Amino acid sequence: MKLAKRMSRLGTETAFEVLARAQQLERQGRDIVHLEIGEPDFSSPASAIEAGIAGLRSGLTKYTTTPGLLELRTRIAEIEGPRRGLQLSPEQVVVTPGAKPIMFYTILGTVEEGDEALYPDPGFPIYESMIAFAGGKPVPYPLREANGFRLDLDFIADHLTPRTRLVILNSPSNPTGGVEDRESLGRLAELLRPASAWVLSDEIYSHFIYEGSHVSIASFDAMAARTVILDGFSKTYSMTGWRLGFGLMPLELVPHVTRLIVNSVSCTPAFTQKASLAALETRAHTIPPMIDEYRRRREIIVDGLNAIGGVRCVKPAGSFYAFPNVSAFGRSSKEIADHLLDPGGVACLAGTAFGHEGEGYLRLSFATAMEKIREGLSRISSALARL
Repeated sequence: MKLAKRMSRLGTETAFEVLARAQQLERQGRDIVHLEIGEPDFSSPASAIEAGIAGLRSGLTKYTTTPGLLELRTRIAEIEGPRRGLQLSPEQVVVTPGAKPIMFYTILGTVEEGDEALYPDPGFPIYESMIAFAGGKPVPYPLREANGFRLDLDFIADHLTPRTRLVILNSPSNPTGGVEDRESLGRLAELLRPASAWVLSDEIYSHFIYEGSHVSIASFDAMAARTVILDGFSKTYSMTGWRLGFGLMPLELVPHVTRLIVNSVSCTPAFTQKASLAALETRAHTIPPMIDEYRRRREIIVDGLNAIGGVRCVKPAGSFYAFPNVSAFGRSSKEIADHLLDPGGVACLAGTAFGHEGEGYLRLSFATAMEKIREGLSRISSALARL
C-alpha cells in the first residue's frame, strides 16, 4: 500500500537503534556498558512517586484540561520564569506528554511549505526531521570544536533570509555539551531583531551547567515575544518514563499549540502532572546533589578519554554528554562506534547521528554510575588500541 510522501521525510533517533543492538548482544550473553542513552540513572524523586500513586488512588484517571492543570502551570511560571529573568503568567505555560511535542507543535505552527529553519549541527536529530516533515527547508548551522561548540554568528547572519521562519537553539547542547554565554546570545538577539523569525530555545538541560549560570535568549529585549522555551521533567528530575514536558511561550501561540494538542493527544495524564508538581516542591533537595554527582562524573570521563592515545575531548560546559574527537584514527565515526560496541562491549553514538558536522566525534553519556563509566573507559582504551 502507498504511504504519504511526507513519511519519507521523517527521521529517527539513532540512540534507540543502538540501544536495540546492544540489548540484542546482551540477549546473546554479552556484557555491554551503556553510554548511548541520555537517561539519568537516578531514581525519580520520592515525592513524585508518592504523589503519582496518591493521584491514581484518588481517581485522577480521567481526561483533564488540554494545556495542563492550572496549579502545575502556575508553579512552573513562578519557578521557571524568574530563573530565566522572565515574568510569566500561567496562561503562557503549556504542559505536554514529554518535551518533544513542544518541539513538534512549535515547528508545525510556525513553519510552512518552503520556509527555512536554522538548527544546530551537530544537534538533536529530531530538529531536522520535524522541519522536513512540516515541509520546511532545514538549514544547519555549524557548532565547531574550535569555537567551544558555540554559535557561529557570522554563519547565522549570512544564512538569515526573508524565508527564515524559525531559528532553533539548544543550550546546553546535546550532543556537544556546549553552553551559550550572555554575550553571544545578546549578539544573536540583535541579529534576529529585524528578522521575521520565531525562536525555539531548547533548554531541557538548563539545570546541567557546571560553570556559570544558564542564560535564555528570551531574557533579551523583545525576544520573549517571539521565543518558545522547551523544557521538561525528564532530565532534571530523572522522570523520563513519566512523559512530562512544558513550553513557555508568547500568549498568541498558546491557543494554536493547544489545538494541536487537542488534535493529537487530547491532554497530559493528570496523575503525572501531580507527580511533577510534587517534584517541583522538593527540587532544592534533589537537584543540587545530582548536579554535583554529574560534575564528578564529567571530570572522570573527560580525563579518562584524554588519557587514551588518539582521543581528544573538550570538557563539556553543560548537559551530561562527552563529545570526544576520534578523527585521528582515520575511520568514520560510525565505524569506530560499531567497533566499540562489537567487539568492544561499549554502546555509544557516532557523531554523525547528530549531523554532518559530527563526523570525527562520538557521543558518550555520563548519566550512568561511576563504576560503569570507569569500566567503559577501560574497554574503549582496549578496543581503540586494537583498531
